Amino acid sequence: MIRLTVEEENLLSIYDTGSKRELFERVNAALPFMDGDMQELAVRALQKIDALTEAEFAGLAVFAADDE
Repeated sequence: MIRLTVEEENLLSIYDTGSKRELFERVNAALPFMDGDMQELAVRALQKIDALTEAEFAGLAVFAADDE
């Protein structure tokens, strides 16, 4: 199983709909509006997600970290 950083999890939680395909579509649509560091983070996270099967993705729990 992959290991996502807290930053990657937070980013993916913004765009996650429960569908791997929709997650890719939403993040890729947002890439042109991200600054360089955020783009690198998004691309790295998508590379990790791309390596997952649909079943593995379905079992992936992505939650935004609490601010507390």
